Amino acid sequence: MSKKTGIVKDNRYLKHSAGFAHPESPERLAAIYEMLDNPLMSWKFKPIEPREATHKEIEAIHSPAYVEFIASTAGKRSVYLDPDTATSPETYEIAKLAVGGVCNAIDSVMDRVVDNAFALVRPPGHHAEKDTAAGFCVFNNIAIGAMHAITKYHLRKILIIDWDLHHGNGTQHSFYGDQRILYFSTHQYPYYPGTGSLTETGRGQGAYYTINVPLSVGAGDAVYVKIFRKILEPVALEFKPELILLSAGFDTYFQDPLGGMQVTPDGFAAMTRILLNIAETCCDGRFVAVLEGGYHIAGIAKSVKAVLQEMLDETHFSNERLALLEKEMDSEIHQSTIDKVIARINPYWKVF
Repeated sequence: MSKKTGIVKDNRYLKHSAGFAHPESPERLAAIYEMLDNPLMSWKFKPIEPREATHKEIEAIHSPAYVEFIASTAGKRSVYLDPDTATSPETYEIAKLAVGGVCNAIDSVMDRVVDNAFALVRPPGHHAEKDTAAGFCVFNNIAIGAMHAITKYHLRKILIIDWDLHHGNGTQHSFYGDQRILYFSTHQYPYYPGTGSLTETGRGQGAYYTINVPLSVGAGDAVYVKIFRKILEPVALEFKPELILLSAGFDTYFQDPLGGMQVTPDGFAAMTRILLNIAETCCDGRFVAVLEGGYHIAGIAKSVKAVLQEMLDETHFSNERLALLEKEMDSEIHQSTIDKVIARINPYWKVF
């Protein structure tokens, strides 16, 4: 039986512009929307209307002064928030719409209107810190979404996976001392933003609730599948999340102009299947993906399509296929990283 998959999609998200020839362009989303508007695809999804998030919701993660600062950019031609991140006149409104789109996607999944959902929003969020924008990100959509789920549904355990090429520094810092959120990131390292080393595993109450898998360039489908099966899966099944959120960046795509990874649309489908399997086991399939990076226009549309087909259960990466793919990994460098991560977290997560 196919799944009911919700989609947050709104042409207003195309209005935010970070400037001429900027990699985080409206074309990224336009290509995904065009793929979804195809008559063979468009009828398969349940649309989820976005809304503008309130300041109160955004301030669950960001400082009031920062939110006011972003509000002050409204209507201004262009304000540089950091060397990579600029606003256009509509950015404040669209950034609130991105957060609200994620919150509405979470509501749709929690209220069982849909089985799972993908918030295809921009600007992206995972680099945004408490009081600063960074790396094309204005408000931290996924972190605010997680706090929305905690506040509204009294959840005590949320798993956030971040497979973007770049480490989600903002998301990590939002929950670094919080054991309600298990944050798991795979990322190219060392690379922007410079965070996400093996030794960053949380602090205080949140010790060992941050797991970073810093990868050298060249990791492809087999490496990611092995990491998800050998590290993420056992820890997640022990943690038993009540909701799974994914920072879905597609800049690990093999032709991405900003990255050095080798993931194909098949690889994204395989990783999605592992996450959906965990969600089925732990939380009645509750899974929400949120768009982050990905700068190869044709590649992001193909990769998002592969993820959505897996979410719909139209394609279904079998355990046999996952096991075969994992066996293809022959990189000693990446195996050594996997071993180091397990050694690092083994004292707390006794599942290895």
